[in-house]
Amino acid sequence: MSQENLTVPTMAEMMAQGKQPEVLFWVGCSGSFDDRAKKITKAFVKILNQANVPFAVLGTEESCTGDPAKRAGNEFLFQMQAMMNIEVLNGYEVKKIVTACPHCFNTIKNEYPGLGGKYEVVHHTEFLKSLLDDGRLTIEGGQFKGKKITFHDPCYLGRANNVYEAPRDLIEKLDAELVEMKRSRRNGLCCGAGGAQMFKEPEKGDKDVNVERTEDALETNPEIIAAGCPFCNTMLTDGVKAKNREANVQVMDVAELIANAKDL
Repeated sequence: MSQENLTVPTMAEMMAQGKQPEVLFWVGCSGSFDDRAKKITKAFVKILNQANVPFAVLGTEESCTGDPAKRAGNEFLFQMQAMMNIEVLNGYEVKKIVTACPHCFNTIKNEYPGLGGKYEVVHHTEFLKSLLDDGRLTIEGGQFKGKKITFHDPCYLGRANNVYEAPRDLIEKLDAELVEMKRSRRNGLCCGAGGAQMFKEPEKGDKDVNVERTEDALETNPEIIAAGCPFCNTMLTDGVKAKNREANVQVMDVAELIANAKDL
């Protein structure tokens, strides 16, 4: 990351300097290893650097939260993965965690407390909204002014945790035209990746769920489909390709919209 002049300190480095960051950025498996999701990670880090937020990552000490194992039915593996992470987090006395993955967000927020891991956990759209409200971040419309954007609600962000407004507020701050799909907010439709479906081929049927959801989005005639989850991003991107619309419809994370609007 250094070639892009991004500052990404690790918790170990911060502790060595006797510092405690304001927030721990939990990158997640997608944000660490998936080439497309790495761009979301970089966009979010650029914004954190720009807003002078003291943050740190765990780096090589971060392991999968255990969400896919749990959703696939392997509770034993989930608890092993969770306990390892909790030990690391508690060792660093972490208080507040921000993540760009609703799966990590939901698991750490709702399932870690029962295993001894109690933290304040926020989704990156909520954190960006708080930076905006506190005047630490300014957003100009820039290249997205007047653009037609529809937002897909990730299951673990929306229906599971009732976070609906933060991502929409951020899109509206870009002076973009936010258009809603027929199925949105509490009535939103899954992108097809939840419940560990991301890691297997779909069962036989008439249509893949991600294509059905992409059709919902394309009905709004958007220039951009905005997402707040790396899994959703993958599924919707595949859906746009399946409909041969990648030439005129982009799939972007909310953090990428903000970073690109400001041209950070």
